[in-house]
Amino acid sequence: MKRWAAGSNCDEIAAKWNRARVLGRPFILTATLPPGIQSWAENLRQTYYPAHRNQLHAHVTMFHSFAPSLLEELSDWLPTLTREFAAPQAEVSGLLDLETGTAIALRSEQLLTLRAIIAEHFHGSLTAQDLYEPRPHITIQNKVTKREARALQAELKPEVASKTASGVFAFPSMELHLYQNGPWEMVKRLPFRGRVSL
Repeated sequence: MKRWAAGSNCDEIAAKWNRARVLGRPFILTATLPPGIQSWAENLRQTYYPAHRNQLHAHVTMFHSFAPSLLEELSDWLPTLTREFAAPQAEVSGLLDLETGTAIALRSEQLLTLRAIIAEHFHGSLTAQDLYEPRPHITIQNKVTKREARALQAELKPEVASKTASGVFAFPSMELHLYQNGPWEMVKRLPFRGRVSL
């Protein structure tokens, strides 16, 4: 049986760990968008993502699936990274064609460096989907026809180009979520507080 230090936050994490263990549900790690980018991307997602399928806010996934058994290690070790490293910088780089959807493409070598550190630490525990370096992006449309996706990409091209020209932003934190058979439940927010540049 897992033992946790006293305190409401620890009790809450322990309860989520037990729920994940019993239900066999994984944990997801994301990079938090700054308010301006989040608001813009959220508006696009709410507008163009099929409403009956849209159960999540706009987000940037770093890892799709950590096993329930890893929660204690994730909760203990990830904060050591955010205490050491400064917020990773990024920029909007264009549109990403998902074939049956559309995403905002991001360029962030610093985020990929951080992800590589995490992947190395959890080597042997990653799912096949998480073994490969991702292309950072924010999905704003999915599960549509290729024609609908291409039409949206053509429509959004000027708007995204203006965001591309707006310069660099920083991810203020990482977030650990519990998969809830569709929606996600926040487990822990991990603000970057360090000074070491990735």
